[in-house]
Amino acid sequence: MAVNYRAPRGTRDILPEEVGLWRHLEETARAIFTRAGYGETRTPIFEDTELFLRSTGEDTDIVEKEMYTLERADGASITLRPEGTPSIARAYIEHDLAKQAPFRKFFYVGPMFRYERPQAGRSRQFHQAGVEAFGSDSPLLDVETIDLAAQFFDAIGLTGYEVRINSIGCAGCRGDFRQLLRSRLESRRSQLCENCQRRFERNVFRILDCKEEGCRGIIVTLPVVADHLCPACAEHWREVQAGLKALGRPYVHDPHLVRGLDYYTRTVYEFVHGGLGARNAVCGGGRYDNLVGELGGAQVGGIGFAVGFEPTIAALSGEAREQATRTGSRAGLDVYVVRASDEARLLTLQLAHELRQAGFASDLDFEGRSLKAQMRSANRLQARFALILGEEELARGTVTVREMATASQESVPRGEVSEWLRRRTAARPGSTS
Repeated sequence: MAVNYRAPRGTRDILPEEVGLWRHLEETARAIFTRAGYGETRTPIFEDTELFLRSTGEDTDIVEKEMYTLERADGASITLRPEGTPSIARAYIEHDLAKQAPFRKFFYVGPMFRYERPQAGRSRQFHQAGVEAFGSDSPLLDVETIDLAAQFFDAIGLTGYEVRINSIGCAGCRGDFRQLLRSRLESRRSQLCENCQRRFERNVFRILDCKEEGCRGIIVTLPVVADHLCPACAEHWREVQAGLKALGRPYVHDPHLVRGLDYYTRTVYEFVHGGLGARNAVCGGGRYDNLVGELGGAQVGGIGFAVGFEPTIAALSGEAREQATRTGSRAGLDVYVVRASDEARLLTLQLAHELRQAGFASDLDFEGRSLKAQMRSANRLQARFALILGEEELARGTVTVREMATASQESVPRGEVSEWLRRRTAARPGSTS
């Protein structure tokens, strides 16, 4: 009996008809990040599990219940990366990059993995583009990263997003605030969800990130950390807001935004979209001034963000999505070689081969279809020219070249086709011509 294999739950195939959209997002991110001085970095898709335990936080939802962790034969374990920041930080430390140039900018594009309930815009294998910068605690760097994310969304045509920002302070000013939270929550502890009751003992600050409706009703009544910042953090917070205003980037101060990862300090932010429902973030980021030091590296500032491709695509309007797909797809063929007689079969293959070698995007029929069907394929593939080889062309040593947009035709000697095309159209980027 035949077995109907399917992609694992929470994953999906990205077929050729869709790849143009994904390619456009990837190439747009690469172009914007590169222009701002960020260098692409490619890390393994799995790391020692301890890296994520130390960086992401043992009390976070990611570590507690969402990581794909595999045990090795020696008893140690590895984990498919649930996010990109720890891997970039590990690479920064491992290769002594702080000694070469303390301030470094990185970006990445690739898949991440979390065992969460699949839903619209959320998958178990998902894709992100993100930036990380290490070696500076400047609030202007916070502004730059927020602006880069906004540039990306603007460039792909996403409208209706909102930038939410907050400051959660440093370890120093959060100490007193943590005690204040405990005192305010003590009498309402039994009303918290099971996870938050546990967090009350282990990391009360994590309660602020809970998404349970009952907990959210309590959270909005609590003091906000931005009102309890130390002088240095308060000044940093003022400069971030001033920088965004200087760039003309609108934002909303969300006093209850804390993000869900333990390594964040000071500035945190999210880009949200109203069309996505409760889980509405398309981008999240913030500052993590202690991360590199806590992983064994130099004590340097850091900041970064990650854009989620799946929620971003879900948020794109139909028109914007179609435009992005067209932009990322191949712009069409230069030439479709049409066989109008069986005798021209090998010559058709040879001509397509020669044209590709000359740098022209070329295709031909492999299904033995009629002349009319082949011409329909030339139209569907957006070929600029159809090169027709039939009995008359074989006898004369010529090729009939039809310009598809105008239906005008010209007979061209077989040996002069490449030069004729070169005069009429530029070869594609990366051609050998």
